[in-house]
Amino acid sequence: MNGKESGQFEAENAVGEPLEDKEKSSECKEEDDVQINTNEELKDFIHNVIVTNASVDMSGLGTETPMINNLDAVTEENNSSLDTCIETHGLASPARSACVSPASSNGGVYTQELLETFGLNLHRIEKDVQRCDRNYWYFTEKENLDKLRNVMCTYVWEHLDIGYMQGMCDLVAPLLVIFNDESLTYACFCHLMERMVENFPNGNAMDCHFANMRSLIQILDSEMYELMHAHGDYTHFYFCYRWFLLDFKRELVYPDVNATWEVIWAAQQVASSHFVLFLALALLETYRDIILSNGMDFTDIIKFFNEMAERHDAQAVLKLARELVLQLQLLIENKFKTR
Repeated sequence: MNGKESGQFEAENAVGEPLEDKEKSSECKEEDDVQINTNEELKDFIHNVIVTNASVDMSGLGTETPMINNLDAVTEENNSSLDTCIETHGLASPARSACVSPASSNGGVYTQELLETFGLNLHRIEKDVQRCDRNYWYFTEKENLDKLRNVMCTYVWEHLDIGYMQGMCDLVAPLLVIFNDESLTYACFCHLMERMVENFPNGNAMDCHFANMRSLIQILDSEMYELMHAHGDYTHFYFCYRWFLLDFKRELVYPDVNATWEVIWAAQQVASSHFVLFLALALLETYRDIILSNGMDFTDIIKFFNEMAERHDAQAVLKLARELVLQLQLLIENKFKTR
């Protein structure tokens, strides 16, 4: 069993095609100099404005509607142009297809590639929604599964460049249980993902977490580090992947998830923006004697923590994590005092 089997999730990004291709394929009867100015204004608008409400009417911006010569593309009754679609969603492509926007009351024209990408994401979402925390009472009701699906689909439509990646449902679920409201859950999830998105495969935060864990454990528990290095060298810390990806959500029961997340969020303001590292080390230190006495290798430690999921004493782990923060602070202060 290799390290990445402990929690590596699949990820595929959906990326829109370049705006320049759209501009080349869209031919209008206006004079060339007017078209050039319009396109330049449109590019500036897209780069400087993010429209979070896809139903906002953008028709008053003064851009003229181009004539579409592609027979495969049909606009809506309100004669919405492809420019309006770009202004609303920041998406464009030379290959147009007729589609009423699933996010906008004004509708739009989208590429077949974009629609297929969105459809693939919907398939992934559906699979994860159906198996998300089904043993927890809240998600035994179909109505609440529908809410989870709606929040996830909305996020993916508004963030097609990110797309859906396995594990996102785990981050939405606790928020939905607390709020029991789709709009509030969606808003909070968007803010949560501003920090968490880099943990997923298209970001680079996970490698930083692993590197920082190596440094932290060498400083605070060199004996544990030496054992990990000697027994197959699992100082790559791949077994922590799921911990960092989901902020320990799958390691704890729901009440403890809520408490742990609140501490992580508060710690960014009062202790450390990397408090998750101290939580991970605290989880290891909680079972230090067991790990050392049994001389666990990589396979052993993965199996051990999988079996211990949702059985940890979260309050004790949080307390130990705070103590580790203070311990490191004390070491740093003493180091400066000796200079």
